[in-house]
Amino acid sequence: MDYERTHEVLAAFEREGVRYVIFGAVALNLQGLARATLDLDVFVAPERENINRLKTALNMVFDDPHIEEITAEDLLGDYPAVQYVPPDGTFHIDILTRLGEAYVFEDLASERVDFDGLEVSVVTPETLYRMKKSTVRPQDWGDAERLRARFGFEDE
Repeated sequence: MDYERTHEVLAAFEREGVRYVIFGAVALNLQGLARATLDLDVFVAPERENINRLKTALNMVFDDPHIEEITAEDLLGDYPAVQYVPPDGTFHIDILTRLGEAYVFEDLASERVDFDGLEVSVVTPETLYRMKKSTVRPQDWGDAERLRARFGFEDE
């Protein structure tokens, strides 16, 4: 994870009032289980104004005219996911408003956690466990098992 860049992006989200929730490997790290990653996965509230705040926040961090290519139409449409790769290409941000029929922003249980002095929104360990155990990727199954063991979740 590009620690400094991730912190900078999330600080901009906070300053601009973006309604977001971190999931994926960064959430795993913020919940105390270290895992390397090259991306920041975020759900954002599916509201046109929130998407505008997201773009403003990204423009505060990156000097990149391609940010304007992120549209509410994309994030509110049939395939509501956008991958943003900053010009330096050191990492990328996966931005979603829903994940298929399984998860939508409004249904994600989240909490505020400290990220080096910055309070950020992250899915709860239980939500992350449910998300991870249901995928087809073996690395997610390993993450789910680590979450289950750490937080004492029962197998369903």
